[in-house]
Amino acid sequence: MPPSPTAPPTMPSSSPTPAPGSQPGVPGAPRQEVPEGSTKLPDKQLDASALPADYPREVYTSNGGTILNIRGQEGGCGHATAEAAQQDGTRVTVNLTELKGQTGQMCTMDIRHPVISVALAAPLGERTVVLKQMR
Repeated sequence: MPPSPTAPPTMPSSSPTPAPGSQPGVPGAPRQEVPEGSTKLPDKQLDASALPADYPREVYTSNGGTILNIRGQEGGCGHATAEAAQQDGTRVTVNLTELKGQTGQMCTMDIRHPVISVALAAPLGERTVVLKQMR
């Protein structure tokens, strides 16, 4: 007779520490949903003209405007990343990149649109966000 299955051990009832990137509005690992409490950037403050036509054009701010939450694009074994490449008094330029996985491994053929958070040196305010796709 096979042994009966046992219940998994239970964890203490204290609140677990959130994983990096899972806290609302804090930069870290990409997530699928826009952090709660984020505000959509008005279209007049977004310059996405350098992006391919099928690339998402969603930018949100959080944490008093010091965090940008940007909808990226990745597929297969790739991972979307973003960095604030340039910040001045009128604009913030964000470079969006898809890091490719190791060669020689099997990858799915799906396309995902994670939200990537980028920290700014100062609140965005009225500055324009310029999105560029890096290859």
